[in-house]
Amino acid sequence: MAFPRRPSAFLRYLIPAALILCVFYVLTGQPGSDFASPQNFRRPWAGLGAQKHPIEYLIDSGEKEFANKISRQSHTIAEAAAAYRQRRGRHPPPGFDKWFKFAQEKNAVIVEDFWDQIYHDLEPFWALEAQRIRKDAWDFEMRIEVRDGKASSGSDWFWTKIWLKMIGTVEGLLPDMDIALNAMDEPRLVVPWEEIDELVGRAGQEKRMVRAEEVVTEFEKLAKPGEGPEKDFETPKKVWEGNKHYWLIARRGCPPTSLARQSPVITDFNRTPLIKSSFALPHMTEGYVSNYTLSTDFCHQSDLQALEGVFVEPLSVSATKTLFPMFGGSKLAVNNEILLPAPMYWNEEERFMGSQGADIPWEEKEDAVIWRGVATGGKNKEDNWRSFQRHRFVAMNNGSKITLAEQKQLEPVNFALPPKAYGLKAQKRGKLGEWVASWSNVQFIDLMCGIKGQGVRCNYTDQHFEVTKGMPMAEQFRNKYLPDIDGNSFSGRYLGFLRSTSLPIKATLWREWHDSRLVAWKHFVPMDSRFGDWYGIMEFFLGIDGTGRDEVARKIAMEGKEWAERVLRKEDMQVYVLRLLLEYARVSDPRRGEMGWVGDLLGGEGTKGRDNELVKDGEGEVGSAAGEA
Repeated sequence: MAFPRRPSAFLRYLIPAALILCVFYVLTGQPGSDFASPQNFRRPWAGLGAQKHPIEYLIDSGEKEFANKISRQSHTIAEAAAAYRQRRGRHPPPGFDKWFKFAQEKNAVIVEDFWDQIYHDLEPFWALEAQRIRKDAWDFEMRIEVRDGKASSGSDWFWTKIWLKMIGTVEGLLPDMDIALNAMDEPRLVVPWEEIDELVGRAGQEKRMVRAEEVVTEFEKLAKPGEGPEKDFETPKKVWEGNKHYWLIARRGCPPTSLARQSPVITDFNRTPLIKSSFALPHMTEGYVSNYTLSTDFCHQSDLQALEGVFVEPLSVSATKTLFPMFGGSKLAVNNEILLPAPMYWNEEERFMGSQGADIPWEEKEDAVIWRGVATGGKNKEDNWRSFQRHRFVAMNNGSKITLAEQKQLEPVNFALPPKAYGLKAQKRGKLGEWVASWSNVQFIDLMCGIKGQGVRCNYTDQHFEVTKGMPMAEQFRNKYLPDIDGNSFSGRYLGFLRSTSLPIKATLWREWHDSRLVAWKHFVPMDSRFGDWYGIMEFFLGIDGTGRDEVARKIAMEGKEWAERVLRKEDMQVYVLRLLLEYARVSDPRRGEMGWVGDLLGGEGTKGRDNELVKDGEGEVGSAAGEA
């Protein structure tokens, strides 16, 4: 997954031009779905001979993407440094040699692409004064301090303590720094797109590689927080917003020409939501997700403002337009936090990871879907719950409700029947509800009522949902298919799902530290956040009348597990955090423009290679990809 430095002309102009004509109809029309429209299924593979299922083409594409990515693996520090300079347009940071040695000792797979998220997160800070970055960091109430190779914190918040343990495992290799932390589930930074675009542009203009002989190779020591020379630097005031309608805050992080910025704002959530496939066209092919990264970006998907609880009413909101170096565990595409591995991943809690049962052989599992969860996603209330994603997904897996809708006896209150363009056999026979009921076991364990005193029940959703007991992860792993649906933020079970022998089916709008390491349709199955492709995905794998592709599902599940056990270990989190914090320390240093590691260019380990000689001879970029982040 590579992040563009600035939005492409295509995204900035062509998509809005193509879709803006339908915005007012889509957002003010009648409830329902337009997925069934044939024109909403692009068919780029038409005329290629024997027609394969669209998912088969996507799996082939995932195989090629992964093979191309892994072919760029670095095995020596010279290779790693050359790949860094080519992709980043700068010298690696001081301490790069120690980082590489640490990564090798941890048996890490070293592919430069794996750290793209770091450079996407940090790039705007290159345009801010280093003194401002340092002061903003130590001036924040919840933080971790590193001095003389020792990490500490005055906070006893449980997330802070877990992050402190994680950073403590690499503290001896870290320079002095202060790390501000977001302790909320929800992200807090949404800097306007125009400002970020300007900052990234300025950072790119200043990007250069200093002559190797002139590079500063050591970090400086810092005074205690509040005592350094930056204490007198005046930082911009942070105004914390508490608007519960988070869409109004989030959309400012989108380009001004985007549908999210230009579409009417929905304020009535007390009705069946509109589910429109036209917004999914940029990231889907023939009804299935073909660009996973783009599918997690809501800027071209303005209908999601009424389909995701985080946009309707999060549990808590405290957001600012002011950019400062806050670290967090997850974020939306528009948020400006710097990502760390989430605390629950590092802590490997049983309720999220479910280590027991994760290795059940595929052949011993049920040909079924299992999901148990809480009705989270935000603060659901009587007049807005229909717009919450988990409520929609659970309803879509209720065979009785589907049958009533098929027979036109009862219209769905928060979902739409699958589009006929998917050509589902069970739907053609009028047996969709019966078919879904034969393999789906999807239920809430708590309706998280907005009215106190309701327990696990809720008077305004009781007529729509049953509540069942929770199920340990070890029991869930007895099923082959594990859908993963966002809650208040990202799903903490995803890593456990990936490490299991079951197949994760992932629908999300949240970005995490590991995204660049995983390839959709190779290591997991992606699903659109509207869930219109859910039934099509399940018919492809489970089939009907013996047409399923069980072996294909098993292959993705096994390859995802094997890959997760290679690149999503706690050791890989350590390697990621060490590299991130070396980069963060550099961008926080007033001498950052001259700082770097150039041991390979000055006769150190592995000093061969034409590209290295070009850098040693003088300033300039190396390779056509220089500056990409």
